[in-house]
Amino acid sequence: MKKGIVLVLAVLAFYACEKPAKIGFVDNSTLINDYEEKKELEALMKVKIENFEKRNDSIGRSFQMEVQDAQIKAAKMSQKKQEELMGQLQNKQTMLQRQFQMDENAIKQESQTKNDSIINKIKRFIEKYGEKNGYDFIMGKNEFTGNLYYGKETYDLTKTMLEELNKQYAAEKK
Repeated sequence: MKKGIVLVLAVLAFYACEKPAKIGFVDNSTLINDYEEKKELEALMKVKIENFEKRNDSIGRSFQMEVQDAQIKAAKMSQKKQEELMGQLQNKQTMLQRQFQMDENAIKQESQTKNDSIINKIKRFIEKYGEKNGYDFIMGKNEFTGNLYYGKETYDLTKTMLEELNKQYAAEKK
């Protein structure tokens, strides 16, 4: 019985060694940057940043006008009233700066969270693609880092995967 199991394992190992591994690679930068969902996210975040900057510029101009008005009024005030007014303006400036920082951090966090979600989605897609198409390995190629610096074009799955990813995303949007 043991000899039979060993023989079966030996035969399976022999056949497993005979079959070459199916290998492919993707250009990670291209796959991520040309993915439609990523492009849409970049456009959305650009609009949010522009709106954020416009709003803060407007608030900043309004505050500057308030400071100028306060300086004119302060000329007619006692020293104590001037100090109170300047203290109020400093407090308001500090509050505005904190709000600006919180809003900026919220935009950065939203962008990071959505980018991470897209990257994870792409990783899951690559895994499913590999399983579905019988790949033993799918490697990632990066411009300056990574373990793959060259691969024959016949093994490059980037274009095929990008097309399928974008089709899948278009179907999800409907």
